[in-house]
Amino acid sequence: MEPPHRLRRVQGYLAHDRLNSVSTRPVGVFDSGIGGLSVLQALRAELPHQSFVYVADSGHAPYGEREPGHVIDRSQAITRYLIQAHDIQGLVVACNTATAAAISLLRQQHPELPIVGVEPALKPAALASHTHRVGVLATRGTLDSAKFQALLESLHGQADFVLQACDGLADAIERQDSERIASLGRRYLQALGPCGRDAGKIDTVVLGCTHYPLVADTLQSLLGPQVELVASGLPVARQTRRVLPHVADTGHATLRCLTTGSADQLQTAVQRWLQPLGGVETVRI
Repeated sequence: MEPPHRLRRVQGYLAHDRLNSVSTRPVGVFDSGIGGLSVLQALRAELPHQSFVYVADSGHAPYGEREPGHVIDRSQAITRYLIQAHDIQGLVVACNTATAAAISLLRQQHPELPIVGVEPALKPAALASHTHRVGVLATRGTLDSAKFQALLESLHGQADFVLQACDGLADAIERQDSERIASLGRRYLQALGPCGRDAGKIDTVVLGCTHYPLVADTLQSLLGPQVELVASGLPVARQTRRVLPHVADTGHATLRCLTTGSADQLQTAVQRWLQPLGGVETVRI
């Protein structure tokens, strides 16, 4: 029979091995396309030793202009794929539309899996605004969702929110069409109304789609320096750290980028907005 101190050492080694095994499991991240790269940037900054698997569902995009049933079906399929094929320890739904349409159902179906969603950063924007007038740029699917309307209602009286659906903007960013991005951005920012620091003007604009922070420089140049842009990446990254069962704090992090659409398109986007990457894989989900 093993002496007690020997058993304690063996049990300690086994527990350590189990902890290492869990902490090296990746976190899954998905979006309708490349927009979730803005969230992935924040996640990798907050969790530099954590491995990630990113899925761009570009073959079924854009979510923001599709029926909720389509978004729910795709969200379920990708979640199942990430669990079965990549043994993820947590999931980030890096898409405002998918969060609004599907995250409650995903949590019901996978209660063992920590799932973090994104929502337009209305509360931080209300707190940041001096004029108490906040513009919100988002997809039509997000603005029409019950989840967004509940969020808006919860902040009643904290600011005057001016909502603007940006049809086509996420698709233009997905295609990395700079001319169309600038044209649509100008149109939708003008539709918000007067912006600036004077009373009655919008001094804070929420980027309510994860695609939009990727072109924040363009939007900022159209708005001018007096208007603050607010996105959701950092709060999502911090919440992910809080809910993960085990966070890797040492070792080499890996990143796999997968797409249901054009590998070249995602490769170009990753190299432009994230980092040089060895290769992007196309998958069927």
